Amino acid sequence: MEEVSPACPVCGGRVQPFLSGLYDDRFGYPGLYSISGCQDCGHRRLDAVFAADELTRQYSDFYPRSILNLESFKPYSEVRGLRAWFDGDRASAYTWVPKDVRVLDIGCGFGETLAYHKARGCDAHGVEADENILRVGERYGLNVIAGLFDPKRYEPESFDYVTLDQVIEHVTDPQDFLAGVASILKPGGVVILSTPNSHSANARLMGPKWINWHIPYHLQQFSKKSLRQLAKQNGLDVRSIRTMTNSAWMRYQWMHLWTRPGPGEKSAFWDSERSGKSVRRRYRRSGHWLWRAGEFQVATRLLDAFGMGDNYLCFLTKPR
Repeated sequence: MEEVSPACPVCGGRVQPFLSGLYDDRFGYPGLYSISGCQDCGHRRLDAVFAADELTRQYSDFYPRSILNLESFKPYSEVRGLRAWFDGDRASAYTWVPKDVRVLDIGCGFGETLAYHKARGCDAHGVEADENILRVGERYGLNVIAGLFDPKRYEPESFDYVTLDQVIEHVTDPQDFLAGVASILKPGGVVILSTPNSHSANARLMGPKWINWHIPYHLQQFSKKSLRQLAKQNGLDVRSIRTMTNSAWMRYQWMHLWTRPGPGEKSAFWDSERSGKSVRRRYRRSGHWLWRAGEFQVATRLLDAFGMGDNYLCFLTKPR
């Protein structure tokens, strides 16, 4: 782990301590961490910088994808209609990509988005830090690379769309990263990204127990101002930034409050296969019935309407 810069990674402004004593309360990665915030653009960042091999180890050894069954793999399906709006299903970047385009999904997870795009006639490519993606790609014929995003692997100005679903908060250097994304985007092309909003109502209310600090995997926490500044510095125009949040996040937050483990422990909710514990029945049932009653959905839609939701959805375009 390297020494962190004293300046904001977006605007170069002055930073000061924001939160301390944070830890991986999902998968048990060791260590205590702190977050600093920029006084100029509102950007927040983890006070730690990891080498590439450390990042790969975090995702390959601690994220639970290695236990996923290939037989259960299922492409994402089209989301539309009132129910999709109510549940917040269109908070994900991939849902806004049209058919028959060339798209790169950076941080493609278990590959469900790639299979979704492929089925819709897209020339779909993916890159994922978790090496477990290779067994999925080989099994289902997906065009995917394991490792960190490197623009040198792609032809300049060769993609119509680049999607970053909950990805940009994971990168060490957001300036260098977005410059690389812009370089492979065609003139007139679109970057669609989603990322947590650490200025949300839930983040303020939950403090260190907010699920989207997601220590130590989330290295950056953006504000609207820092997103706009980052885009401008890398030659991209901001078409829109709004809060649009999947309603399930509120349900996850509820379950997280009742199951949060101590430092170095695996969560019975987030990592049930490896934690050795189970979520108490009363917590599962309460979360289930609140979801069925629509309580989480209504609360999420209201927070999004006032710009206080947990997730930003951002559209950036490359000038022609």
